[in-house]
Amino acid sequence: MDDIRFAVLGTGGIGRRTLEVSQHKDGLTAVATCDRNGVAIDHDGLDVDELLESTEGNIASGPQDDGPDDVATDGGAAAAKADGVKQHGEQAGIVASTQGEPTETPIDDIIAESDAIDAVLLALPNLEHDFIPRVAERFAEADYEGVMIDVLKRSRVIGMLDDREDKLKESGITFVCGAGATPGFLTGAAALAAQSFVEVEAVEIWWGVGLKSGYEDNRGTVREDIAHLDGYDIETAREMSEDEIEALIDEHDGVLEFHDMEHADDVLLERAGICDAEDVHVGGVLDVRSDEKPTTTTVSVTGTTFDGETGTNTFELDDVTSMEANVNGPALGYLKAGVRNNRAGHYGVFGPADLMPGF
Repeated sequence: MDDIRFAVLGTGGIGRRTLEVSQHKDGLTAVATCDRNGVAIDHDGLDVDELLESTEGNIASGPQDDGPDDVATDGGAAAAKADGVKQHGEQAGIVASTQGEPTETPIDDIIAESDAIDAVLLALPNLEHDFIPRVAERFAEADYEGVMIDVLKRSRVIGMLDDREDKLKESGITFVCGAGATPGFLTGAAALAAQSFVEVEAVEIWWGVGLKSGYEDNRGTVREDIAHLDGYDIETAREMSEDEIEALIDEHDGVLEFHDMEHADDVLLERAGICDAEDVHVGGVLDVRSDEKPTTTTVSVTGTTFDGETGTNTFELDDVTSMEANVNGPALGYLKAGVRNNRAGHYGVFGPADLMPGF
């Protein structure tokens, strides 16, 4: 394929890592990015290193939606109140970059340039269920023809994208949803592991993540994961202050363990015909204070073969592979697969079990 020009919406942890990892992938050129206060666009290619330096520790990293009362940032409600300015008063984020321009409509500014963009990766928050689907709809209403990728986690969001599929197809959009690690890479691994069986009885995904950069650079990811803890939900996690989150982390000595998470792997595997959503279980362990993974990431698929045998196929990630490698690498691989399919005229909503990522 020709060189792929892509944009990243949001420069929090996921957005910044996407830009960083893209420099190690052939055939990709980052041409646009934005946060809630600024936008950087260069059709010849952005200076990614300079942007990464400028957005390090970005407080308010997700673009603000244009709804009357909606504020969405990668850092959540507390970050939104910071309004994109660091505590010491200096400018933060893209507006601090030599490539950045201040704006009150960052997403619209990217949409206005989308004719020259092959793919858009949405590194946006998932704490507002319909935020990513609404952004996709805005691109479709602007007649964008290209690829959109997200790494969303929540099962319920897939249905919101499916409800918009006709509009996405009409525009010429290929939308690849849940294309990170889980859902994403591990969902695809489960689909492959299931091929030995004529009936799948259970899919167990157990992940381990060590955040070497800690909570500070992964605010949105940690906040969203907290919503899966017993006694918490999306609303309570979103309204927690930074002090409350740090106190919760301290209470657990930096290690959070999750069981029966609402992860879109279930819906995505059901959509692909692998198994019923209720047979998929996702859990894991997050250590925000260590480079080491607290547990090995595995995918186990149990099923019955055509000759009546019951077995379990297990896929395991090496402990040295980081969250950055396992989320952003596959996201960019699925981005390439999306572009390949889009150029072949395949439009609509696809999951990670529907496509093989490019390399």
